[in-house]
Order: sequence, then C-alpha cells, then structure tokens
Amino acid sequence: MASVDSKKRKKNTTSLSHLKTLGHDLLSSRAHINNLPTLLSFVSSASPPQYVLEALLTLQAFFTPVLPDLPSSSSSTKPSSRTVSQDDPEFIYRTWLRAKFDEFVKSLIDVLVSPQSEETLKEVVLDTLMEFVKLGNGGRFNSAIYHKLVHSIVHSATPVTFLLDLLVSKYFKYIDIRYFTYIIVEKICRTLEEKRVSDGNNDSQSGESTENLIHYVHYILSRIPALEGSADKADFEMWSGSGKSENVSGKQKGEKKTKTDQHNSKMLTASNSAKKMKLKFTKAWISFLRLPLPLDVYKEVLVNLHQAVIPYLSNPVILCDFLTTSYDIGGVISVMALSSLYILMTQHGLEYPNFYEKLYALLVPSIFMAKHRSKFFQLLDSCLKSPLLPAYLAAAFAKKLSRLSISVPPSGALVIIALIHNLLRRHPSINCLVHRVDEEAGKGDSEVDKKDSDNLEDPRNSEDLSNKKLCIDHFKNEESDPKKSKAMRSSLWEIDTLRHHYCPAVSRFVLSLENDLTVRAKTTELSIGDFSSGSYTTIFADEIRRRVKQVPLAFYKAPPTSLFSDSDFAGWTFKHEDDHTSAKRPRT
Repeated sequence: MASVDSKKRKKNTTSLSHLKTLGHDLLSSRAHINNLPTLLSFVSSASPPQYVLEALLTLQAFFTPVLPDLPSSSSSTKPSSRTVSQDDPEFIYRTWLRAKFDEFVKSLIDVLVSPQSEETLKEVVLDTLMEFVKLGNGGRFNSAIYHKLVHSIVHSATPVTFLLDLLVSKYFKYIDIRYFTYIIVEKICRTLEEKRVSDGNNDSQSGESTENLIHYVHYILSRIPALEGSADKADFEMWSGSGKSENVSGKQKGEKKTKTDQHNSKMLTASNSAKKMKLKFTKAWISFLRLPLPLDVYKEVLVNLHQAVIPYLSNPVILCDFLTTSYDIGGVISVMALSSLYILMTQHGLEYPNFYEKLYALLVPSIFMAKHRSKFFQLLDSCLKSPLLPAYLAAAFAKKLSRLSISVPPSGALVIIALIHNLLRRHPSINCLVHRVDEEAGKGDSEVDKKDSDNLEDPRNSEDLSNKKLCIDHFKNEESDPKKSKAMRSSLWEIDTLRHHYCPAVSRFVLSLENDLTVRAKTTELSIGDFSSGSYTTIFADEIRRRVKQVPLAFYKAPPTSLFSDSDFAGWTFKHEDDHTSAKRPRT
C-alpha cells in the first residue's frame, strides 16, 4: 500500500519537462531502460492528457523499431528457438520488453474506452494502436492487438460511437482491416450466442449490456464497405505490409518460413483476402442473425438485407430460415422481410409453399399507412405478375383489394385501382368479376334478405330496390385462405362505388377500368411506383397544379349575409354580429 502511495506522490510531483527528459534518456541509451516503467505509469485515464500524450509518443518511438525482435506473447516464457538458452540475458531482456509492450497496449485500450478521456486524445491513441496492428507482427497484420481493440470497444459500458466512427472513416477502406473485422465479429457473436445458451433464461441482469453490444456489432457490420468488383483484383489497398522478410531480424531469417508464417503471409495478400472475403462476410452475418436482435436493429436489418447483405453472401439460401420466420410474424415485420424473401424465391430457387397465403394476410387497411408501403406495393405487383398464377388466387387478391378500397385513404384507393388494373390485364380469366350480376338472387336462396328488404322503413330504399334485384356478395372477407374466400363467385362492386368518391383524383382514375383490358395490344400496365408513395399532400399538390378549364360559379343578386340560410338547418340561427359570425342553437 505504501508503494502505491509513493508512486502517486511521485507522479504528482513529476513535471512535464522532467517527463520529457525521461523519454529523451530512454530513447538515447539502453542504460536508461528503467525509465520505461515510469513512463508506462503515466499512460492512464487518471493522468493529465498532456502527460499521457508525452509518455505515449516516447513509448511509441521506443517500441516501434524493436517490435520485430520481440518474441510473441505466447512464447514470452519460453526460448524462441533451440539455439537460444532461457538463461540468455538478451532473451530475458526481450521477454521483459514484450511484457511491457503488452502492458502498454492494455493501458492504451483502457485510455481509449475511458469516459474521462478527451476525444482528441482518443484519436491519437487509436492511431497509435493501429500502427502497432500494422507493425506488431514482424511487418504483418497483428490480429491479436486488433481483436483486443475491437473487443474492448464493443464491450464498453460507455457510449463508443465516436470511436466506431473513427474506425470506420479512417480504416475500413483497407481490405485487410475489413477481413479481420469480419473474423472478430464472428467470434464475438459466437461467444455471445454460446453464453446465452449456457445461461438460459437467467440473463435478465445482463440484458441491457447485451443489447448495447448487439447495437455496436450491427453498427460495425452495417458500415463495412462491400467488396465491389472482382475478387481477382490485386490492387486493393491494404493497411499492413505483405509480410516480407525485410522486417525480420537477421537472427530469425533462417527460421522465418514456418507453416504458420507462410499461412499468415498468404492470408494477408490482397488477392487472397478478397477471394476469402465473401466467406468471412457470410459467417459474420449468419452469426449475428442468430442473436436475439432488439426490435430496432431487427427492423433495420430487414430493411437493408436485400441490398447490403444478400448480394455478397456465398450462399444466400442460408437466410431462408431467418426470413421465413420473420415473414410468419406478420404485420410490419412481414412487410420488411418480403423484399429479401422475394429475391430468394425469384433468383435463388427458394420454395415457400405458403408464400401467397401469408402475402394475402398482409392486405389490411393499416398497410396503406405503413412507412414501407411503397416498396411493399411494388413487390406485391411483382409477385402477382406471373401468368401461371391460378385464377382463384388472382381473383382473391383483386377482390380483397377491392374491398379495402372503401376503407383506405384516397392515396390507397389510387394504388388499389392500379393494382387491379394490372391484375385484370394479366389474367383475363378473372374479368368475369367486372359488372357481374348475381344470377341466384331472387330465386329462393335468399328469402331472409328478401324479407328484410320488404320491411325497410325508408321509402327511398324501397323505391331503389323495386327496380333492382337484391344481390349477395359470396366473398368471405374474413377468410385467411384465398382458396376458401369464394372470390370467383363475387364481383368488384366496390370499385364501381369509387366513381362517386369525394376525391376527384380517385373518381377520374377509376374510369381507366372501363377499358377492355383483355385487349393487351391497346392497353399497357401501370407503374405501381407512380402511386405507391402517395398521400393527402401529394394528391392536394397535384390538384392545385391542374389547369381547370371550367370552374363552377354561383351568382347572387345580393351578397349573402351568412354561409347557410335558416331554412337549411331547422332550429339553428345564423346571424352576422359586428365582425364575426355566430351560430347558436336555442335551448329546448
């Protein structure tokens, strides 16, 4: 305890100029090697930033030229070769330096992830560590230091977004950095999965830290640039050297070409790294997707999976379990999984027998206000494009959309009209749904409906029904199985009601369905993308840009004094008082 207090007092009494003197002496002669532990004691988050920076620069200058001569951490307690005795003073000295270097790296990482460190100091520390990664293995990539660095960042209890941004912006452009990042991410995810399985359901206390770790891992994975171009290119930029023999000391030149060295050297070439990148990319992502992803990460993964992940996987079909499970969840999760699942089905031969049943179940009113509705409607149109689609299935989708048209916003009605337009044009066998009249009405199969119509109290309804037959819609809107919906026995009467829609854009657009869509030479398919992202704002903007030739006008012999006349609303009075209008209802 007394020794620790004495070190603190010594650290407090040491001036910055004295620290510079210690560093200068250490770099000038081996006789001052005892200054090394003193300088190491200042590399701490508790030290002033200028002291940390001064000690860091000195120690970096000291260790950089001697790193190739130091034994590896695993062999620090053993002779590096048969010809070197364990009692050799030079070996003991290099082993001691290796231990101090490992201590230096650990101190740098502690400073890096400490919440007390300033951002400018963290940037210098990160650059120093990456220099050791570049040179710390005889001129080759030191994956051990890089693993410690990334592992400490993602396991940090404090926010490390600044560090991750630095790592991404400055180093992820190098192909070897990306290669080893995938390897490290896979190890972290695999370790986390094994720990979660071993702990079972008793991990509630570490739930928050696990969620943060998953966020950080996803942050790293989603920001590693994809390997564009051919993997045979040899001009990819690398961070580390190629493992040439110039960085190996003369004493080790005769023994440098071990199997391990040759293997590492091959792995760190640009061409070999590029060829193996897809496999490492696949393993990292599959390991990550096995984790219990938080909902926000889960949604972000599903949104970007078809663009950022599937094209670069070695075998995209391995995502089928993840995507089918997501698609079966329903709601917005199913909508997000649809893009990737559609790619696997159309481009990679995935068979999903219940695909259209699940797609049919997604057609609910809320989908027309979802955030990702634009992509969903385009995919829905693509999924219904095949001419081999059974007639009952095309009819079920057309009728379901038709029923939704009377309960969705005007922008949704425009999308529905476009979708039904394309369905009728692609599948002439369902054109019988247009203007169909129920032949069974009035023949005894609907006596209850007839009695109800005879007992109607409203004389206007009786007058309308006197000239028309009472028709029955056989369509089962609540049926989840399109085979059992009886859509082929129904009609698209809901679309006919859109002729009188309050929105002019809808009432005008529905007239396009009056054309004979079976004549394919005279009609064309509509682009769903032109309607899928519509809203009240876009409809209003289109209306005010229209040039109206005839405008309905009302002329009055005398200016009106109120908006409504007293005869319009019995029991209400509308009077003009001073500069405001009041509407009062008399008390009864």
